[in-house]
Amino acid sequence: EGHTMSEPLVEKVEKTDLEKSRDRITQLKEMVHYAKSNIEKLTEVWLALDGELKQKALAARMEPLLTLQNRFHDDLDAVIGEFEAVCAGMEGKPG
Repeated sequence: EGHTMSEPLVEKVEKTDLEKSRDRITQLKEMVHYAKSNIEKLTEVWLALDGELKQKALAARMEPLLTLQNRFHDDLDAVIGEFEAVCAGMEGKPG
């Protein structure tokens, strides 16, 4: 009675802060996955420039990018660990 097809049959339940935090951790883990992929791709290009393409100057310019990408990956991994620890402390608490 009074229900239209566009309305959900089940009420939307608001996520808890813990659930929202876990969703954010999942997003960060996806970023780590892409960071790893970028490191692999950058390494392939760097190796090609340094070796078969004999572009030593360009390879040298790419080395700092590899360092930065690796640092980003490591730092993001550390933040995820800290965030997971915060979530572990939230378990069992309301809200």
